[in-house]
Amino acid sequence: MYACRMNPVLLIDDDTQLGEVLAEYMAGFSIKLHCALTPAEGFAAVAAHKFEAVILDVMLPDMNGFDVCRRLRENSDIPIIMLSARGDVTDRVVGLEIGADDYMPKPFEPRELVARVLANIKRPARAPAAADVERFGTLELNRLRREVRIDNQDIGLTTMEFDLLALLSDEPGRVFSRDEIIAHLKGTDQELLTRSVDILVSRVRAKLKPLTSIRTSHGAGYVFVDRADAQS
Repeated sequence: MYACRMNPVLLIDDDTQLGEVLAEYMAGFSIKLHCALTPAEGFAAVAAHKFEAVILDVMLPDMNGFDVCRRLRENSDIPIIMLSARGDVTDRVVGLEIGADDYMPKPFEPRELVARVLANIKRPARAPAAADVERFGTLELNRLRREVRIDNQDIGLTTMEFDLLALLSDEPGRVFSRDEIIAHLKGTDQELLTRSVDILVSRVRAKLKPLTSIRTSHGAGYVFVDRADAQS
């Protein structure tokens, strides 16, 4: 059973009818959907309110969804689920590359969209116990709060980026294949390509610099290195 607390989510899509239908449907799953018909309305809404996720259409007036996603990522790690009537594999890869957490082709089942939104929402957490925090040299991973710090500085990871790091760091030294990574990422497109995993790893590595905690095992996959500073 879902919590009674309403989870505020923003939909940026110029389809008024879709917004009305989704808002009514999602209310039954404790999601309060706010609708913005243009990118400008979407940016204004994000600036004025605290949302737990953004559902973003690729085809928008004035600016496409990819550019909107890039702009949102400049200042926020809010979960972003992209929608597209095209459903091209290229769109999915581009969406992941610029920082989207998930991607759904239109038409879609509303129940599946709800599931993906809830899977990507960062839940409020209680105060962490000592066991909730893991330290790997200067890297600190708080699985409960879903936060990552390096040298006591917060590192903003998206939902999918955090899930990847959490998966790899759960078993330091173990090589995870790309297929295993795809299978473990919750709420993501199950048709995620091998190339998309490489893009996701690159995004996490860039945010962890100067640490090199995630290493490539050529021909096999990726491994987390549990070593102080993990620098090459």
